[in-house]
Amino acid sequence: MNNKPEKLVEYIRDGLVEEEHFGFIIYANTQKILKQYGQDNNYPYFLRSCAKPLQASLMIDYGLDKAYDLSEKEIAICTASHAGEKIHEELIKGLLSKIGLQESDLKCGIHYPLSKTRQNEMLLTGEKPTQIHNNCSGKHTMMLALCKLKNWDIKTYNELTHPLQQAIKKKIYTLCEIDKEYPITKDGCGVPIFSMPLYNILKGYLNLFLDEKYSKLKNAFLNNPYVIGGEDRTDTKIIANSSNIVCKTGAGGLFVTIDTKNKDGFIVKVSDCDMKSREITVIEFLKKLNRANIKYDNKIRTLHNDIVGEIRTCF
Repeated sequence: MNNKPEKLVEYIRDGLVEEEHFGFIIYANTQKILKQYGQDNNYPYFLRSCAKPLQASLMIDYGLDKAYDLSEKEIAICTASHAGEKIHEELIKGLLSKIGLQESDLKCGIHYPLSKTRQNEMLLTGEKPTQIHNNCSGKHTMMLALCKLKNWDIKTYNELTHPLQQAIKKKIYTLCEIDKEYPITKDGCGVPIFSMPLYNILKGYLNLFLDEKYSKLKNAFLNNPYVIGGEDRTDTKIIANSSNIVCKTGAGGLFVTIDTKNKDGFIVKVSDCDMKSREITVIEFLKKLNRANIKYDNKIRTLHNDIVGEIRTCF
């Protein structure tokens, strides 16, 4: 790697720098990069869950939204990295019933909900997690629905050679303006995930969310922030406390934000993947652009709630 990340966040405890978090910010419109922190030198990163809205564009291309009369909330859950709360569970169950498939058809794997409240509730009652609680179950349900619509095999929908995944690859490469091959691997949920430079990821979001053809996807985000994420999810906090902002979190320290009114956006990549630093970077950059003023606690506290330091951005 020949890239040069820039310091984005530092933790100051009693006057000493205790933690430093480095990474990249690229702010751009559809024509050019407007501001950049850190030199990524076009190094490719995997999209991880930032791929979800791009993957979901096929719902509109193939008319899945009309074929199954999808509600805005149902469209939202298909693009979500949800926290596995009851609202998310019910939406997934309803979608599976609508397309005539079972929870066992989902190949996303099983983990406890990301929501600590829901997770604790399940631990106390002895309820076991299922595929539905996986934060990617909405995406997988969408993929199954597309296979049903196109009469594609549902048992191998997670394989790169499957017609669905080939169609997704072609669509993502088009949206992100990719004209060469980059590494491809499997995401945590088992489906193929593509890599590309950060600017191309941002281009993909601009091309998607600023295109009137995909207004249903845009509105699903803007009007259903809790479905998109849930408890303590950064994208939910930002969408719910701003205007005209669409955003999506992704593993590996990624976050993409699009201002659908001003027709620009930015992507953040925190090199060490620290989630708190990523959230602070995104919120503070929104403030820098005068697009949102979201409050958060930047104080470092002891277990007794004594303030011993602060977290601050460096850009």
